Amino acid sequence: MDREKLMKMAGAVRTGGKGSVRRKKKAIHKTTTTDDKRLQSTLKRIGVNSIPAIEEVNIFKDDVVIQFINPKVQASIAANTWVVSGSPQTKKLQDILPGIINQLGPDNLDNLRKLAEQFQKQQAPGSAAPQEEEDDDDVPDLVSGETFEAAAEEKTA
Repeated sequence: MDREKLMKMAGAVRTGGKGSVRRKKKAIHKTTTTDDKRLQSTLKRIGVNSIPAIEEVNIFKDDVVIQFINPKVQASIAANTWVVSGSPQTKKLQDILPGIINQLGPDNLDNLRKLAEQFQKQQAPGSAAPQEEEDDDDVPDLVSGETFEAAAEEKTA
């Protein structure tokens, strides 16, 4: 290679003037902490206050429940904003129902009855399907006036 070409390439990677140290690798800036700081500053602007002594938060979504154990809960009633932070677990409603039934009020018990009716409707078609599979193993009934031999002769002819 030419000396001029090498000098030109070396000049492109210098961070300063003549005689300065060359940069070995490109600096990578991480912004994960700035995102968290930006979120916290936005929450402070809204006027969110921390709510202590909450042991469990359950978010109901169709037949799935998102459950937070010992979360950090913050709320701003004026802004209609609730912040729940922690490690979530996704569970089925049937698994979590016995543990939360004593926490439900009279309004929620009506909703619980509706959910129970929906589950019964969903399980009724599901429980009928295995019975149909058992029926498939049985010999089908003959159509009146026909025999298996006659049907076989018709197909071969």
